[in-house]
Amino acid sequence: MSELHLSDEGLDEEIARAEVYGLLAQLYQAPPAPDLLANLRVAVTEAPTAGGFLEEPWRQVVGAARAQTDAQIADEYDALFGGVGKPEVLLFGSHYLSGFLNDKPLAQLRTDLAQLGLTRDEALAETEDHIAYLCEVMRYLIAGDDVAVANLTQQQRFFAAHLQPWVERLCEAIAAQPRAEFYRAVALFTQAFMNVEAQGFDLVE
Repeated sequence: MSELHLSDEGLDEEIARAEVYGLLAQLYQAPPAPDLLANLRVAVTEAPTAGGFLEEPWRQVVGAARAQTDAQIADEYDALFGGVGKPEVLLFGSHYLSGFLNDKPLAQLRTDLAQLGLTRDEALAETEDHIAYLCEVMRYLIAGDDVAVANLTQQQRFFAAHLQPWVERLCEAIAAQPRAEFYRAVALFTQAFMNVEAQGFDLVE
């Protein structure tokens, strides 16, 4: 079996991909922690290579974080994704794939996670098809130590089955919300990043 040898540049790219998935997981899991927002506000907004596809969406995220207080961003998160009753925007894949929560897409996801040796932490309140959980799985498939699981083939399969079919609709739903300011920027960055991921996976097919 041939091995994929990464150059320093390729290794840096893999680290960056894992970090973006980790950041998205934190931003969608709960109202962002103060230290996370503090880091965002001082983040570099210029890409290493001028004109990078993600540069402008990333600049918008940093700008939105700088324009609002921690409390305003937390309130926005609760208004969009929390609250009593049905949230304004659902963050679960099953909703977008079948129209129902806890439906067949979730069952298939659990089967695939089991095959990867991944199980849900019972302390988590959300089901595994939550966007934050899926981003965390992708981070693991990129940066994990078990090369039998953490490899490009598994990343491609998981992304194509459990993120690509619905994540754009989620981003559009968030961006369309009148209350969305910080999270509109996050959604547009998510959409741009996922498009880059899809194009990258297409190149290795």
